[in-house]
Amino acid sequence: MHVRTATTFPVPPHVYLEKAVGPQLWHAIREWILRGELLPGARLSEVDLANVFGVSRQPVREAFIKLAEESLLEIRPQRGTYVSRIRIDAVTSARFVREAVEADIVRLVAAQPSDELIHDLERLLDEQRLVAEGPEPQGFLALDEQFHRRLAEAAGQGPGWEILQPLKTQMDRMRYLNARHFPRDRLITQHADVVSAIRERDPDAAEAAMRGHLRQILDDLPVMAAALPDFFEPRGGIAT
Repeated sequence: MHVRTATTFPVPPHVYLEKAVGPQLWHAIREWILRGELLPGARLSEVDLANVFGVSRQPVREAFIKLAEESLLEIRPQRGTYVSRIRIDAVTSARFVREAVEADIVRLVAAQPSDELIHDLERLLDEQRLVAEGPEPQGFLALDEQFHRRLAEAAGQGPGWEILQPLKTQMDRMRYLNARHFPRDRLITQHADVVSAIRERDPDAAEAAMRGHLRQILDDLPVMAAALPDFFEPRGGIAT
């Protein structure tokens, strides 16, 4: 895995110069943490980031505070600011909530799906297959997010999907790890099972496929925690 430090970033800093303050600066750092481009335990410097982005230290400090509130950074007085480790309990809790919500969503959708929805889901599957073998997981996971969001919107739960976003922050970090270390085609197969059940207008099968898909992480989590122990908080068990 390619490791990025506080002073090397995925794109040239000038890309952000016009909108590096406030929410955009927070969003950029947040995305690098979620993607694993700033690794758990890495120390971040306000000065370095301010120099890279061409801003004062104040917006960087504000971004750090907001990221700490999301448990993505740990601010240690007199010691520095560090990328937090992944919280296993937060991953499993987010998975539990997502399963409860999305199981209901696919039941609603599968009862009376529109041709437009089926077309959109099949298109997203095709796009996932095209990018599945890419070296980086960003494109694939963006399509994965679109797939689940499209189902929520079809059930009239677009706002509900937005409510889930801050709850699944730690789970999203785990999703990026999974996409780097496990075959992505298994997720496509699971998505295809969901689409097949929706196409057949079978709510029971759609619910079962979605639950199986979202429970995959319970199998992956102990494997990743054992392989990369420094990435995870030692506290908290792997609950089902």
